[in-house]
Amino acid sequence: MALLLLLLVDALVTAVCIDQSYLRTSLLPANAAPFPWRLPLASEGRNRQARVDLGNDRLRFDFRLASLGAGEGEYASADLHFIDRNGAPALIDLSRYSAVELVAKCSPANALTMVIPTFDEQFSRRGELLTYPSPQTFFACNEQGVRNKLNLAHMNIPQWWFDMLKQDISHQMYKLERVAKIGFGTSSQSPRNVDSYVEISELSLNGRDYRYIAGLVVFLVVGGVAFGVWFFFAHARALLASLNTQLKQDLPLMAYRQLTLEPYRDKEKAAVLRFIASNYANAELDLETVVAETAVNRKKVNEVLKAELGMTFSAYLNKLRLTEAARLLADSNTATVAEIAYSVGYANVSYFNKLFKDEYGCTPKAFRSLALQSAEAG
Repeated sequence: MALLLLLLVDALVTAVCIDQSYLRTSLLPANAAPFPWRLPLASEGRNRQARVDLGNDRLRFDFRLASLGAGEGEYASADLHFIDRNGAPALIDLSRYSAVELVAKCSPANALTMVIPTFDEQFSRRGELLTYPSPQTFFACNEQGVRNKLNLAHMNIPQWWFDMLKQDISHQMYKLERVAKIGFGTSSQSPRNVDSYVEISELSLNGRDYRYIAGLVVFLVVGGVAFGVWFFFAHARALLASLNTQLKQDLPLMAYRQLTLEPYRDKEKAAVLRFIASNYANAELDLETVVAETAVNRKKVNEVLKAELGMTFSAYLNKLRLTEAARLLADSNTATVAEIAYSVGYANVSYFNKLFKDEYGCTPKAFRSLALQSAEAG
């Protein structure tokens, strides 16, 4: 029952921890997002040709891009600038998240970018986003809406940033511990000279919090060890109680010498019991020896043992030997198990160990330890 209860608790804790380890943080609507953010003011940046609308559950921007070359670097975007409680720009730790998930709807069909400027102590200057390493990735949209899952670990920092800072372009390293914003904008393949719009919805950050998994492992290990320790002591107590009960039941056999001295009207019965009780320690003792030494026929010997003890000859002989072995194990700390086995009539120690364990549910050594514990407790 305890094991079943432990398994049930483990299953419930496992389900809760695994469920909690999956992170899903919605960024829309803005007033309910755990990471406060705002859209840039109209005078900020070069993104003046886009009109951005923020609904309760969507982010939309309308724009019309001029032909390539007419306005160098012209683009349209909607940027989520992270802020603190006072409304000042803030850097947010997104390292626990592995992906951004969103549904992108637009007209006409478009190829868009997601940019995540990250502050780097070596290169970045506070407030100057151009100096922030800005890994980006691309995603698609159309009039029906496309669900995208953008992997935050597999983005690339654009070449212009390395050229501007004169850095090696092969060092595509970035960290998400200090993120200034998340931006969604057009790309070089976006349609030109066309009235366009992009609508972002179901925007969320997804990831795994492996602290829950680590906590689960610790809980399972500690719970398993605690159960093992409890089970060991509970089993020892139960076994000890069982042995005490069995020894009390075997008291008549432990007093076999007194039993054989009682006057029996049936001389043959007395002869059989007395002979077995006096010679049980003889390893060569068998039914034929009893018959030969007592002059009682084989059938009568079996009838005596069945009537008096409810056992066959071999069962009674083993019971007698094992009961005496148990008494010796409990009373003596000096005699070895092998010595005790030989003294009660077993020439094969392994066979003795097997019979003893079948009878008492534990090995002779464990029995001796339990008997010692019982004596100390008493």
